[in-house]
Amino acid sequence: ALAIAAVFGGSNLQVSGPTGAMTVVLVPVVHHYGAAGVLMVGAMAGLVLIAVAVARWGRYVRYLPVSVIEGFTAGIAVVIALQQVPAALGVTHASGDKVWASAADAVRQYAHHPHVAPLLVAIAVAVVMLGGARWRPGWPFSLVGVIIATAVARAFDLHLTPLGHLPASLPAPSLGFVDLGAAGSLVTSALAVAALAALESLLCATVSDAMSVSERHDPDRELFGQGLANLLVPVFGGVPATAAIARTAVNVRAGASSRLAAVTHSAVLLVVVFAAAPLVSDIPLAALAGVLFATCVRMVEAGSILTLMRYCRSDALIVVLTFSVTVAFDLVTAVGVGVAVAVILALRAV
Repeated sequence: ALAIAAVFGGSNLQVSGPTGAMTVVLVPVVHHYGAAGVLMVGAMAGLVLIAVAVARWGRYVRYLPVSVIEGFTAGIAVVIALQQVPAALGVTHASGDKVWASAADAVRQYAHHPHVAPLLVAIAVAVVMLGGARWRPGWPFSLVGVIIATAVARAFDLHLTPLGHLPASLPAPSLGFVDLGAAGSLVTSALAVAALAALESLLCATVSDAMSVSERHDPDRELFGQGLANLLVPVFGGVPATAAIARTAVNVRAGASSRLAAVTHSAVLLVVVFAAAPLVSDIPLAALAGVLFATCVRMVEAGSILTLMRYCRSDALIVVLTFSVTVAFDLVTAVGVGVAVAVILALRAV
């Protein structure tokens, strides 16, 4: 999915793959139809995305207010950071339907059984990344931090949870599809996946443009690339994919300037899966949490948000609402609320 979306998509900086947002739609499908239902939903969603791209509907995302984009970006940064709290605290089984609830449960568990090593590793990796970016912006300090953290964890036996101990969230998919009769009942799920993939991909592309200097994505081509990826990836047993804001942000901040970075990413992942899985499985989750903490800090342009909020009360309201709903609920609801409030305020001004 990553390679296909990178080559045929409309953004030079976008990184695609499975995302947590898809889980909400896919888990019920797994329960009712098994892994084969997930594959069918992905293929159907791919067809819908290609149809939307051909109809050239992607361009309308450009009309989203800047205040919605800024609030969404800040909210996503906080969501990504909250997702890393359990790993940074060394908690492997935090419960909660929302990321803030899961993070709160992780803090509660940590308070009862504190273990300082994971937190120190996460902070150290984040400091290496942020400090290194100021010193040598083009150097991959995320890799340096992760390698050092892994070596230290093994040398001093810090008892950190490694990547290889992650529990599986979905059963291994088979290469079968559900029959055509059952496919009709999956249409609603396929439309939900397509809508989520389209919105998340286009918003992610907009955010990546804002994080770079001269990049501008083609929204309709991006939808086509995501549709083609989701149409073909089920043939290989893959779950539906979309642009991933965390991976894209890391890509931009690491200095990517073309889609060759994402293609290289896909090739490296393939090599890792087949050749280096035992080595990668030793990477502490706390180290990866530190990488994403640093990325979240660099995602948010605090100056532009403060300026926007300082000079326009209506924009300030939209930023706060979009941010709050993104953190409390999800990005689709947040964009809907932000746009609705923007329309109401515009009509009131008229």
